[in-house]
Amino acid sequence: MSEIARSKIGVTTYLIPEGALNEPERIARLREAFDSCVEQREFQLVVDLSGVPLVNSDALELLLDAQNQLARVGGQIKLANLNAVIQDVFRLTGLADHIESIDDAGSDRTAEPEAGQGKGKRIGEILVARGAVKEERIQHALEIQRQTGERMAKVLVDKGWLAEKDLLQALSEQLSVPFIWLRSGVYDPDVTRLIELEVALRLKVMPLFRVEGTLYLATAEPQSVPSIDAVEDVTGLKVKPVLACTEEIQKTLAEANADGNDLSEFIADFQNDLEVVESRALDEHAAIDEMAGGSPVVNLMNGVIQRAVRDGASDIHIEASRTKCRIRLRVDGALYTVMTPPIDVHPALVSRLKVMAKLDIAERRLPQDGRIQVATQGRMIDLRFSSLPGIFGEKIVLRVLDKSQAILDIERLGLVDSNKDRFKSLLSRSNGLILVTGPTGTGKTTSLYAAINHLNSSEKNIVTIEDPVEYQIDGINQNQVKVVVGLGFAKILKHALRQDPDVIMVGEIRERETAEIAVQAALTGHLVLSTLHTNDSIGAITRMLDMGIQPFLLSSALAGVMAQRLLRMICPECKTSYVVPGSTLEKYGVEVSGQQRLARGRGCAACYDSGYKGRLAIHEILECDQDLQALIVSNPSRNELDAYIARHEIRTLLSDGLERAQRCETSLEEVLKAVNT
Repeated sequence: MSEIARSKIGVTTYLIPEGALNEPERIARLREAFDSCVEQREFQLVVDLSGVPLVNSDALELLLDAQNQLARVGGQIKLANLNAVIQDVFRLTGLADHIESIDDAGSDRTAEPEAGQGKGKRIGEILVARGAVKEERIQHALEIQRQTGERMAKVLVDKGWLAEKDLLQALSEQLSVPFIWLRSGVYDPDVTRLIELEVALRLKVMPLFRVEGTLYLATAEPQSVPSIDAVEDVTGLKVKPVLACTEEIQKTLAEANADGNDLSEFIADFQNDLEVVESRALDEHAAIDEMAGGSPVVNLMNGVIQRAVRDGASDIHIEASRTKCRIRLRVDGALYTVMTPPIDVHPALVSRLKVMAKLDIAERRLPQDGRIQVATQGRMIDLRFSSLPGIFGEKIVLRVLDKSQAILDIERLGLVDSNKDRFKSLLSRSNGLILVTGPTGTGKTTSLYAAINHLNSSEKNIVTIEDPVEYQIDGINQNQVKVVVGLGFAKILKHALRQDPDVIMVGEIRERETAEIAVQAALTGHLVLSTLHTNDSIGAITRMLDMGIQPFLLSSALAGVMAQRLLRMICPECKTSYVVPGSTLEKYGVEVSGQQRLARGRGCAACYDSGYKGRLAIHEILECDQDLQALIVSNPSRNELDAYIARHEIRTLLSDGLERAQRCETSLEEVLKAVNT
């Protein structure tokens, strides 16, 4: 275990712990560091938590004890670089009132409205003032209250006129009780288990932290005296309520329970609406299906899939380490850990998914690929299964393909008007090679599908060669690559040319043979669409030349190239603006006068604390005109091609992204990261 880093500037001593403060050894080392400072009469301390992702109850008590000890001799502790999770922990436990926090330099986090501002006001007044509900609906709910005796707030929620979250935020303002978004990190697993799961689910409460004899309890009903009394009787601790949504309490209880050794009640709050479509277990799988059907493994896996669909995740990752299993979702391009069941559960999860994908559950030494189709939340979802053996167990990745969310329309690709006109102009050609470029996961295949859908008509014979076929489009002849039987891109493309095609889509040009056939097809009167893995549009030309395509053939065949990236959009729930000097953008070639107002997200419950929600695409379209054809014939260097881009003032990925940042659709940092500037 590493020592606590320590430095001194003037009279202030800086302590820099590393790793989660939820293990006795790390907490003991921090305690030793505090004691050492006191012995050396260093009473002004700053604890830098930049390397600390989590804290538990013991760590909170240690910090509070140290603060009290130093205060008695005229000293104090200040905290620096708290992440969003730890900030919420300090707020819900009240430690934020006792220990000062130093915000990061340049941080744009704004303070939440103080709880208790609405003390003495009626809840209806607060709701109307916050814009959560209209006055006429308050009056209607009051009338129902007089007739039925139900509480007005319950009437509003039951009628669907008011979200529970908005009600709890208003109660927080009225009662001076903190409101919290429950997720991993804002509870201490050891404290959560002070109450049996069955009792916690019945009372709809969740213990979060225990600090100096006080239990901080998540509840949606802070004025429910019987529930609070019951918890105090069971734990022997004084209870302080913390407001949280009922659904989040139930979900987080399930996740916290999964982190332990008992999964028997897991996913108690998920609706049982997930059904495997056309799934038929083979005889040798019957025993495992019977076992899984009577265990929480089915509920666990169904719950993960449902959450992935609900949150718009593109992938589900299930991986094993020495001590635990980790389940992560990729949302808007970033991976987020959603639960960490014990390692004992991992083999059962893998077996369950292999049964669903009709794969061999006994084969653990070789990678396997399969497909699962499920119906959930009223729509059909395709899951592409991939397994890869690792030293602690198989790593599983499920690609989530939600057909109802597929973008098959050029108008929805996010192209600015000028780029959209150029792309449609390229697609209107009767022949030529059109390439879409970008790294993996930048939406190239989506753009090809939108282009094919745009071209689709009864007058054209359109053939696609894909690996795999992700979305099925009526009227299109789609073909699946099958390398196992020797049916690769090049071989299918040769035979497709004998099928009298007008348009051919090749999922990806990976090697010289496919590139040569695609170029020949473009030269013989076909419109060919494909993708390449290059960083920009000009890179596609150098890549094709490097593959061995003759310059004079490429110059005649190439119609145009579209490079693209996906940028995360700023979360509308926590969007905040800030001002930067004009020089910040001028160094990237943007002419601005004076200061420029940009935006970024602070991080909130709606966006996994990332500050981003949803994605948009930026594009760079290069049309092959006579000047470029002449340049390609000369087998140009990269510098010559870059000079061509600058000379013709082509709208690059960077310029397209910077314009989106100026519109406050995304952040400047996201643009620069995406284009690697």
